[in-house]
Amino acid sequence: MNSKVSTSLLEMQLEREKCEQEHLFFTRRFFMPRMGFKFSVNWHHEYIAWAIDEVIAGQIDNLVINVPPGSGKTELLTNLIARGIARNQRSRFLYLSFSQSLVEDVSSTARNIVKSEDFQGLWPVKISTSTDAKASWKTTVDGYEAGHVYSASMGGQVTGRRAGTLADTVFTGAIILDDPLKPEDAFSKTARNKANRKILNTVNSRKAKSSTPIILIMQRLHVEDPTNFVMTGNVPGNWHQISIPALIDDAYINTLPEHIRRKVPRNVERDEKGRQSYWPLKESLQSLLQLEKGGQDKDGATVSRYTFSSQYQQAPKKLGGDLVKAEWFGRYIKLPVLKWRAIWVDTAQKTKEHNDFSVFLCGGLGYDGRLYIIEVKRGKWEAPELIKQAKLFINRHKESNTEIGKLRYMAIEDKSSGTTLIQTISRQTTLPIRAIQRSIDKLTRTMDVVFYVEDQMVMLPAEAPWLLNYIEEIEGLTADMTHDHDDQWDPTIDAINDTVAKKPTVFD
Repeated sequence: MNSKVSTSLLEMQLEREKCEQEHLFFTRRFFMPRMGFKFSVNWHHEYIAWAIDEVIAGQIDNLVINVPPGSGKTELLTNLIARGIARNQRSRFLYLSFSQSLVEDVSSTARNIVKSEDFQGLWPVKISTSTDAKASWKTTVDGYEAGHVYSASMGGQVTGRRAGTLADTVFTGAIILDDPLKPEDAFSKTARNKANRKILNTVNSRKAKSSTPIILIMQRLHVEDPTNFVMTGNVPGNWHQISIPALIDDAYINTLPEHIRRKVPRNVERDEKGRQSYWPLKESLQSLLQLEKGGQDKDGATVSRYTFSSQYQQAPKKLGGDLVKAEWFGRYIKLPVLKWRAIWVDTAQKTKEHNDFSVFLCGGLGYDGRLYIIEVKRGKWEAPELIKQAKLFINRHKESNTEIGKLRYMAIEDKSSGTTLIQTISRQTTLPIRAIQRSIDKLTRTMDVVFYVEDQMVMLPAEAPWLLNYIEEIEGLTADMTHDHDDQWDPTIDAINDTVAKKPTVFD
C-alpha cells in the first residue's frame, strides 16, 4: 500500500478514535466545517464536555447542568446526538424542550452533521429515507431501521418513543431535556408542576432500560423549577449536578475538579468582592455587573436582580410575597375585541439607581368583563424624557386598530412628577388626561382588588418581552412593603379599579 495512503488512513483512524473518546474534540471538529470559524472553547465547555464523557462511559448515571444564557450549551448537546450515532448507529435519542422550534433546529443540525461529507468519511452511517424530517429521523443498519432521533416540545406527544436500546451494554442514547420550562412560565405554579410531572411520569418512562441516562440542561428559573424537582429526589436514579454561575470567585473555583480548576484563568479582571466573569471573551465583568444591578441583555430584554440571581448565577431566591400569585392571572394568545382601552401611569419621585421606576400600562375592558393588559413599559426617565415617553406610548396605542377598542384616556397619579406630567401632556395631546388621587395605603388598595386577580378577571398575554419582569415584581409583593419595587403593580390596581371593579356605564 502506498505510504501516503497508509498515513492518511492512520490519521483518519486516529481522528475517528479521538472523536469517539472526547466530546469536546468531536464538537470542535464538526463546528468549523459547519460554521466557518473555530469553536471558542472556555473552561466551562471543557467541564460540560467532561461530564458528558462521564455519562457516555457510564460513570455518571444522570446529569443536571445549570449554565447562564448564551453559554453554548445547545451546541454541545447537538453534537452529543451526532457523536452518539457515530459511536453506535443504533443509538436512540429523545430531545425535549419548551420550544418546538429549538428542538427541530437541534435535531436538524445533528442530522446535517451526520449527513456531511466529513462525518460520512469517518462513519458511513445511512439515514433512512422513509423517516427523515426535522423533528424525527432514523438510521438504517443492514437495511433495517435501527437508531432514531425524535424531538418534541414538552407539551408534545412522546408516546411510543424510546431513548436507548436493550441490544447493547454500551452507550445507546439518552433523553435530553434542554430548557424544559419557559422562563415566562417560571412563576406559574401550574406550568412548573406540568413540566415536573412530564419529567417524572412521561420522560422517565421513555427509557428503553433503567440505565439509559437523562441529561437535563437549563438556566435556573425558580426555587421550584425542574432542577430543584430532580435534585430533591423526585425522579428515580442517581443524579450528578454541574452548576456554572456567570460571576465566579475563588471559593467556587476550588470546588471544581482539579483538571478543570487548572483551566480557569486567574489573572483576569475582578470586582471588589473578588468575582470574575466565567467567560470574559463572551461576557465582560463590567457587563455582568451592570446586569446584576438591573439592566438589559444583548437582546434588549430587561434583566432584574432576581433574573440575574437565578438565570445567571444559578441561585434563585425565594420571593417573599404571598399577596398576589402569578398563576391567578389568566393568559390570552390573541387579544380579543375590547369595549375600550386606557393608559394608566405611575411616575417615580426620583430616578436614581435605587429609586422607583415610572410605568406606563395599556389595558382594556373585554366584552367578557375581564381586564386585558396589553403592554407595560417601565423605565427611569427625567422630566423631559418622561414627557417624550408618554407621548410615544400614547401614539403607539392611539393608532392601534380601533377594532380592539377606542383609547379613552390616560390616567396619571397626581403627585410629584406625575403632577408635572399631567400639566404638560394635557397641552400636547388630544387624549383626555385624568388625575388619579390616592388617599389610602397600598396594602389596603391591594386587598381591595386582589380577589379580581384570583378570580382570573385580569388577563396577561401568553408572551411579551416585558412579561417576566412584570411577573417577578407581582410575585415579590409583600404585606409589610419590604419588596424592592411595586411600580408596575400600582397602575395595575388603577386599571382594575377602572374596569372590572367599576360598575358598567351606558358608554361601556
